[in-house]
Amino acid sequence: MRIVCDTYVPFIAEAVQNEWPHVDICSIKPEEINAEAVKNADVLIVRTRTKVNEALLSGSKVQLVCTATIGFDHIDTGYCESHGIRWMSCPGCNAQAVCDYIEEALSEITNCQLPMTNTPIIGVVGVGHVGSLVAKMAERKGLKVLLNDPPKGIGVSLDFIAQNSDIITFHVPLDSSTYHLCDEAFLKKCKPGALIINAARGGVADEAALLKSGHPYILDTWENEPNIDVEVLQKAEFASMHIAGYSVEGKRNASQMCLDQIAESFGLKRIDISGYRYNVTSSKKEDSAPGWLSRVSELLKAHPTAFEALRKSYPLREG
Repeated sequence: MRIVCDTYVPFIAEAVQNEWPHVDICSIKPEEINAEAVKNADVLIVRTRTKVNEALLSGSKVQLVCTATIGFDHIDTGYCESHGIRWMSCPGCNAQAVCDYIEEALSEITNCQLPMTNTPIIGVVGVGHVGSLVAKMAERKGLKVLLNDPPKGIGVSLDFIAQNSDIITFHVPLDSSTYHLCDEAFLKKCKPGALIINAARGGVADEAALLKSGHPYILDTWENEPNIDVEVLQKAEFASMHIAGYSVEGKRNASQMCLDQIAESFGLKRIDISGYRYNVTSSKKEDSAPGWLSRVSELLKAHPTAFEALRKSYPLREG
């Protein structure tokens, strides 16, 4: 049995080598994951940077694709299902980390003097793993919370969110129903000065419309990553390189979920990686100290073409 794994997915290579010695695991950089590299693999473990489609999988032995991420729009699920290839994502794996990102954003944005009501109203669009945590966090911080999640039958309409919120944060997957959910029409309905936050998926917010609207915004996910629009970047209140979910615990959760699925699919013993340590020796105290989002934003704005390099070298937050 052979596993090909994105080298940036932690814990898995070590765990497999320790616990499944009969399994061959090849850990390679995402830019090296191509049809030739995966043709003899039974399992493929990726992140969002790898497009899993016919061009990658055709003629391969791959039986299972695991993405160590919440989102899965980089996987052609139709192709996989029609060719008997199982696939999985890791919903909720980094929900707390993304919630922590939003909390940090809310803490830092208070210094920007944006127009808000005495008791700021936050609209949470998407009340799944992340959105539900964000709603509880916002309530603890004393904000009034409005929820919108029609598929779950939760909350008020999107128009009501737009018309009444001082802050609007998106936590939805990217699909045909959510592409450019935050578009020109939506932004025109928003209160003047309403802050828009997208830490969901690039494409949920129409960046051209966002730029034109004059609304302040915070972006962690972008259209056309890693080749992001520099003007959109420079006009952001805060900006980061798709690292909202980057925490040690979030990565561990995703790796554990992938390993569990592999064990179940191939009749292997379960591996528990709760005791595995992640090398965070490159991290400094200031990496997760208050104000870290401002520092990340300044770094990205100073080096916009280094989006991918900065993302790869970003030290996972602990806690």
